[in-house]
Amino acid sequence: MGLLRIMMPPKLQLLAVVAFAVAMLFLENQIQKLEESRSKLERAIARHEVREIEQRHTMDGPRQDVALDEEEDMVIIYNRVPKTASTSFTNIAYDLCAKNKYHVLHINTTKNNPVMSLQDQVRFVKNITSWKEMKPGFYHGHVSYLDFAKFGVKKKPIYINVIRDPIERLVSYYYFLRFGDDYRPGLRRRKQGDKKTFDECVAEGGSDCAPEKLWLQIPFFCGHSSECWNVGSRWAMDQAKYNLINEYFLVGVTEELEDFIMLLEAALPRFFRGATELYRTVGKKSHLRKTTEKKLPTKQTIAKLQQSDIWKMENEFYEFALEQFQFIRAHAVREKDGDLYILAQNFFYEKIYPKSN
Repeated sequence: MGLLRIMMPPKLQLLAVVAFAVAMLFLENQIQKLEESRSKLERAIARHEVREIEQRHTMDGPRQDVALDEEEDMVIIYNRVPKTASTSFTNIAYDLCAKNKYHVLHINTTKNNPVMSLQDQVRFVKNITSWKEMKPGFYHGHVSYLDFAKFGVKKKPIYINVIRDPIERLVSYYYFLRFGDDYRPGLRRRKQGDKKTFDECVAEGGSDCAPEKLWLQIPFFCGHSSECWNVGSRWAMDQAKYNLINEYFLVGVTEELEDFIMLLEAALPRFFRGATELYRTVGKKSHLRKTTEKKLPTKQTIAKLQQSDIWKMENEFYEFALEQFQFIRAHAVREKDGDLYILAQNFFYEKIYPKSN
């Protein structure tokens, strides 16, 4: 046989190799199909067992639909950080509220103060938890994180948020105060008339572009403790990280807003069903709020800000949030031809006992 293979013409040898490769691909494809069929069969059996148990419980007595009640009682709080594409995202929620049957409410604090008085905290918690007519509800506003557990609340709201690269956020806010944006172009802004660029402000050591102005995303996540608003506090950053991991359902980043919306739709369809398609087809054009007259800072300006300990802490928190978001995304989606697709349910129940008669 070895002699025959050696004496075989090159073209026949090539055809033999190709035929073997095609046969192997066919076999691999068939094995994969068998594996998929086995998996589907297991899931079907598991669903059947669950259905049998549910039917048995129904026969034993009336059962309340707890899951439905919980969905209708759901409250989301988006305590939005200024200049992080918060208006763009909130408008998606407004566009979907009628279709998905939930309420959207803006938390408007006096002078946009993110810290509530103690008595307002009590009122706010009471409103959120007992205002049944506004449930399910989506609340949004420039308010720092508030721990509902401190007020004896058993069922806490779901917190979500979006953060942004610290310097990009500060630059956007600097020009927003002077020139506004394309969302409400006729509104007079606090610093209107000041033509000084961000670069000039940093070079002159101006207060509106000082490193202290970077200290915002950390205290928003840290909360209502006095130390949260102590600029440069290591405790505040640690608390902000703790809250982000333990108290927030999902925190996205401005630079990857579409992926944030996609994950929310997959996890919380009661509110965000249709959000991804809406953002892709309409939102990117109509909802993206652009600051007017914004000029990107030079490398020298960025380097100067990056020398401050405040930037280092805010950037550390941003990188921490980004890493967490990318970790969640990596376990929730798959990539195909450059696009992301949400993974289907990847678990099921089996070996359910006791067996039905």
